[in-house]
Amino acid sequence: MSSRRSKLLRALGKVLFILYIVFLIYFLFLAEWYGRSGVTEEYRYNLELFREIRRFITYREQLGTFAVFANLFGNILIFVPYGFFISMAGKKRGFFRTLFYSMGLSLCVEIAQLFTRVGSFDVDDILLNTIGGVLGYIIFSMCNLIRRRYDVRKRKKR
Repeated sequence: MSSRRSKLLRALGKVLFILYIVFLIYFLFLAEWYGRSGVTEEYRYNLELFREIRRFITYREQLGTFAVFANLFGNILIFVPYGFFISMAGKKRGFFRTLFYSMGLSLCVEIAQLFTRVGSFDVDDILLNTIGGVLGYIIFSMCNLIRRRYDVRKRKKR
């Protein structure tokens, strides 16, 4: 791939990354349909790993399919673009870098939710968000591998 094309793709990654962060802030702190309409009086938090995950699985019949899906898979899916775009935008990338950045951003979001009392601080969310970021990195790596193979074949045909 040419240097110019590489810079263009990295710039596109940066723009998409910024748009994603704006969406993430809106969704996590302002989206009314997701229960973000007001600030609660007290701090809500969960510091026990797998507590909320177990609760959602155990009471899935009472909570409903949407609530279980939104909590368990939604927390993973919301961070998949983060892992993808941060890898696409940066020159330095890697599994552990993405793992720590995903965990760091998720921790920042959870702390902000705790202090603003919009949502709750939940260690299970940090775990699920981190898994989502890592999945985004894996998807990026697979796409990058396919692109590189395509570029090699294209050069051989010349």
